[in-house]
Amino acid sequence: MSKQYTLAAEKREKAGKGSSRAIRRENRVPAVIYGDNKPPVTITLVAKDLVKEYHKGHMFTNLCELAVGSEKTLVLARDVQVHPVTDRPMHVDFMRVSPKTQIHVSVPIEFINQDKSPGMKAKGVLNIVYHELHVVCPANNIPESIQVDLSGLEIGDAAYLSSNVTLPQGVKVETKEDDMTLCTIQQPKEDKAPEPTEAAAAAPGAEGAAAAPAAGAAAAPAKEGDKK
Repeated sequence: MSKQYTLAAEKREKAGKGSSRAIRRENRVPAVIYGDNKPPVTITLVAKDLVKEYHKGHMFTNLCELAVGSEKTLVLARDVQVHPVTDRPMHVDFMRVSPKTQIHVSVPIEFINQDKSPGMKAKGVLNIVYHELHVVCPANNIPESIQVDLSGLEIGDAAYLSSNVTLPQGVKVETKEDDMTLCTIQQPKEDKAPEPTEAAAAAPGAEGAAAAPAAGAAAAPAKEGDKK
């Protein structure tokens, strides 16, 4: 079952840019509820409450119970428009959901049991190929994350969707590949001493030899301007 959070909302009658600007000046955020073969409903939300939930990073995977007056609606945020400078939410699109609603959503990957991987214990480097997976699942069963089990993996091994992942019931990964390589464990990088440059590789005293004429060699004739 997906986790839920609650937001209080109020209906709004007017729409448009002018109305939205006025709403934001009142420290509220305009939003819309749509879907489930019902007409869309325009609402406003308390800005500080919405900002708090938005920055938790769960709005696209956790269901929300919107309380609009005495009516409660189960929704999922599908789009959040943010200010280009402050990153504060400016408008939200909510989709009505039910236990029968199938949705497409991106779910983060969590790499577990690294302490049970011989390769990671040998200071191998975890090379992550995918950070999230696109899945289709019931709206009331959105996983918080997809866990990839690294148990037993050696350096040079890879973790695959088919063998290192157990998907929650009702969750299906959207992919056209026969299998997906999710990560690999690579050989740790060795710290190598920098190779000497051509100048540094020269024999000792080369710098001094280059600065002074060889023993017994005649000094270079002075330039005309150097004569006194």
